[in-house]
Amino acid sequence: MSAHARILIVDDDPDIRKVLQLLLQEKYFVAQAADGQAALDYMRGNPDTDLVVLDVMMPGMDGIQTCQALREFSPVPVLFLTAKSAEEDRVCAYESGGDDFLSKPFSQAELLAKVSSLLRRYQEYRGKPASVLTVDQMEVDFAGRSVKCAGKSVTLTDTEYAILEYMLKNRGTVVTAADLYESVWGERFLSGSGNTVMVHVLNLRRKIEENPSSPKIIRTVWGRGYQID
Repeated sequence: MSAHARILIVDDDPDIRKVLQLLLQEKYFVAQAADGQAALDYMRGNPDTDLVVLDVMMPGMDGIQTCQALREFSPVPVLFLTAKSAEEDRVCAYESGGDDFLSKPFSQAELLAKVSSLLRRYQEYRGKPASVLTVDQMEVDFAGRSVKCAGKSVTLTDTEYAILEYMLKNRGTVVTAADLYESVWGERFLSGSGNTVMVHVLNLRRKIEENPSSPKIIRTVWGRGYQID
C-alpha cells in the first residue's frame, strides 16, 4: 500500500525539501513544490496525491493560506511542519483544514510515524463497503466517502471524516476526547490533545450542523465527551 503512496513536500527552503525527500523516498513517491501556488497547481494536476507535507512559514502565500485554498477542491491529508510549537499556531493550522502537526526539529522516526498514520487512515477510509446512513439533515455514503447536508455535498478533510465515521460507529455512546484522539490520530492521548480534538470537532460542526452553536448531530456531553444519538 505505502509503496505506491504519493507525497507532495511544500517548503520554500530547498535544503529542507531535499532532507524530507531523502527521508521519505525509500518508501514513497515524492514530489516537491517551493511555494503555495506551485503546490496548488501541482495538486490540481495530480489529484491522486495521498499526502501533503506543508511548511507553515513561507513567504507570500504561507502554509495556512495554502491549506485553506487546497481545501476548496481536495480532502487530501495535510501534515503541517513548523518551527513554532505554541498552541495558538496548532489551532490556526487545524482550523485551516490541516490534519496533523509536526514541530521542527523532528526525528526521522517521528516523521515516518506521522506520515504512515495519515496515509493508513486516508487509504482505509477510501475503501469502505457500500452503506448510506442518515442522521437528521446529514447523509453519509461510506462507499463514496461522501457527506451531504440538506441535500448539498459537504467537503470534509480526512481527519474530519475519520472523526465523523468513528462517532457514527459508536452512535448512541458517549465518545471521549481520548477515544477520538487515540482512534483517529493513532497516538497516545497527552496533555493538549484534547484541544486538538476540540478544534477538529468545531470545524466538523461548522460543516454539518444547521446551527453549529446549537448542534443537533454531534452533541457535547459536558464533562464526558461527544455523542451522536
